Amino acid sequence: MFYQRNSGWETTSTERKADIFEFCESYKNYLDTAKTERECVAEGIRLATARGFFPADSKDTFKPGDKVWFNNRDKNLVLAVIGQQDITDGTNLVVSHLDSPRLDLKQHPLYEDTGLALMKTHYYGGVKKYQWASRPLALHGVIVLKNGHKVTLTIGEKADDPVFTIPDLLPHLDQHVQRERKASEVLKGEEMNILVGSIPTPIEDKTIKDQVKHTVLKKLNEDYGIIEDDFISAELQLVPAEKARDVGLDRGLVGAYGHDDRICAYTSMQAMLDMDTIPERTAICFLVDKEEIGSTGGTGLQSRYLDYFMEEIVGKCRNGDFCSRATRQCLWHSRALSSDVNAGINPLFKSVHDEQNAARLGHGLVLTKYTGSRGKVATNDADAEFVAELRALFDEADIKWQTGMLGKVDEGGGGTVAMFLAHYGIRTIDAGAALLSMHAPMEIASKFDIHEIYRAYQAFYD
Repeated sequence: MFYQRNSGWETTSTERKADIFEFCESYKNYLDTAKTERECVAEGIRLATARGFFPADSKDTFKPGDKVWFNNRDKNLVLAVIGQQDITDGTNLVVSHLDSPRLDLKQHPLYEDTGLALMKTHYYGGVKKYQWASRPLALHGVIVLKNGHKVTLTIGEKADDPVFTIPDLLPHLDQHVQRERKASEVLKGEEMNILVGSIPTPIEDKTIKDQVKHTVLKKLNEDYGIIEDDFISAELQLVPAEKARDVGLDRGLVGAYGHDDRICAYTSMQAMLDMDTIPERTAICFLVDKEEIGSTGGTGLQSRYLDYFMEEIVGKCRNGDFCSRATRQCLWHSRALSSDVNAGINPLFKSVHDEQNAARLGHGLVLTKYTGSRGKVATNDADAEFVAELRALFDEADIKWQTGMLGKVDEGGGGTVAMFLAHYGIRTIDAGAALLSMHAPMEIASKFDIHEIYRAYQAFYD
């Protein structure tokens, strides 16, 4: 008669626990390998190709059982397994985002001050800016030269690599400058500049005054063949240099940068790669970009890329009959999990949660009917019929699941890609893992939840 919740660990066998821990080792390796959207897409294509997926544009028609991938500008990845049913009956989509909060270099970043070389940054997404100071940062990204040649670099991940850092103010001198600031201004955006050099280059030409800056530019030119102007056509990102680590004496948690939302991206992708049967409905894993800044741009979910690849799938499943009406039918009859994270109840700050409706770590998949807490603004608000279908599906598959909300009413809230999927008539709900310290340089997730959402996505695809 009563709704009861309990930790998934309570009923986990020794054998199942071993499977969970083994799965999470692969996940940790993925987090260490793929810290940017481009790296996630490259790693995803590598893994998919090894499992028999082929580029969608290499075939004119698709048949049941075909495994294909689409790549949009190296920032979106679509994996699809063609199902047995008519494509106009709809698809099952799991949609996750690859981008995470970070620091981006400005287009003119490099300068010298007080004998030190620094680079200017602009934070990306919702961050607590002070969390990014006085910690080792790694530089990832690409620089595209005027001739179109692309230079890829990663500095700060190897044990013998240099790292970068934002120098914070010492507590002995912060009383008037920093201590009385609001939390959002303890470190201001224009103060988030990284140290990149300190040794001046002896230069005979006295017209060159910034000798430390010159050292940095000379090193970049020697190692990567770039000059200062090339920063203009670059995408360079600062991310935490630390590796994913087990947290706690029992090793039941994973602490890492980028759980939001690579915890869902990896599990939804891996569930697709491990599919060993032909599903009834075509199954699609869609990994998107730009969610943290509103899903904008040509690689965000507000772009028309969903229309583009769905028309390709529908047309090729219909022997080259590219009919827009059939695509609209397919979308309208589709179902989707907007697979994104939720806030697990924080034992240090329980007051921001409605405990009766808050998600908890170790309790499995979180179904989030709506994310906005102020009048349900900017949410999808999944219909009761679809929620009931998922309850039945996950219970039948023995999936541990729970419901969650992103804080108390009027406390705050957040957004996902769910409403952009629902615009097409796709029946959609948010479904992912609960986290602690969301959007921090190190977020916390339960190993049980990581493996359980993988199992849930498998059940949904099939």
